Amino acid sequence: MTNPALRIVFAGTPEFAAAHLELVITRGFTVVGAYSQPDRPSGRGKKLTATPVKAVAESHGIPVEQPLSFNDPQTMATLQAYQPDVMVVVAYGLLLPPAVLALPKYGCINVHASLLPRWRGAAPIERALLSGDHESGVCLMQMEQGLDTGPVLKRVLTPIRADDNAATLTARLQQLGCEALCDLLTTLPAGTPAATAQDPALVTYARKIQKEESRIIWTHSAADLHNQVRALYPRSPAWCLVDGKRVRLIRTTVSADRSSASPGTVLNVTNTSLKIACGNSVLEVFDVQTEGKPAMDIGSLLNGYPDFFKVGDTL
Repeated sequence: MTNPALRIVFAGTPEFAAAHLELVITRGFTVVGAYSQPDRPSGRGKKLTATPVKAVAESHGIPVEQPLSFNDPQTMATLQAYQPDVMVVVAYGLLLPPAVLALPKYGCINVHASLLPRWRGAAPIERALLSGDHESGVCLMQMEQGLDTGPVLKRVLTPIRADDNAATLTARLQQLGCEALCDLLTTLPAGTPAATAQDPALVTYARKIQKEESRIIWTHSAADLHNQVRALYPRSPAWCLVDGKRVRLIRTTVSADRSSASPGTVLNVTNTSLKIACGNSVLEVFDVQTEGKPAMDIGSLLNGYPDFFKVGDTL
């Protein structure tokens, strides 16, 4: 049963975090304040845009704070004035100093989209897919000063399906995280549940995705390239050059075919897919995106540009 007397301060920035805030509010919990990254320019016009968390908070009449850090006394005084019982942190993007971690009655609880201690850090969903992991999940963690080092309060698992990409896996983890967070908040009046320390021997780090990681290197295996394609969609899709023009690969699979052709050679073109030689394997491509166009299947592309991909071409 929801405890409306529990005073929650929520800290987060992107859509993933905003969904958690929305459900917490909808379930009847009392969010007394929200923290988010400062508004930043976005879109073609570089218009200053509110973060998704700020937008949700303001739509519910919740005050929003956007400090650059918690190092100045006024920022700390503002947080103290909210008298939080717990601070919920979801993809906030700002480090919390010890004074903040120690302030709420029940501490600071973080929702992290991985099975800690695997994939601590900024890009856990993308790194799990890039590495070909077969399982992911959400951990609710009691925060401490280290990067995602705190003991785990709640863990929810989900398999990574063969057709998952970053969009579908994020959506599933978002739903699991929202429900797990609300379940945990319901128990807080009785105290925080028993926490499990992370095994330091199992730690891996999910460093931020770099732009250069999006380029397809055809000497890599088809399995690695397929993982690259699904991990980087839709934020920074994997791409290659076709006649000097960038083409994004949107949907692929690992073909059962084998080829000794040079990596990057187009082996077969049909109205449903094309097959491309990789390092001792073959990648089958179903959907692509050319410059200035929306994503489309291979058949639609070939209807407009029959010779865009030709057997024997080297990408």
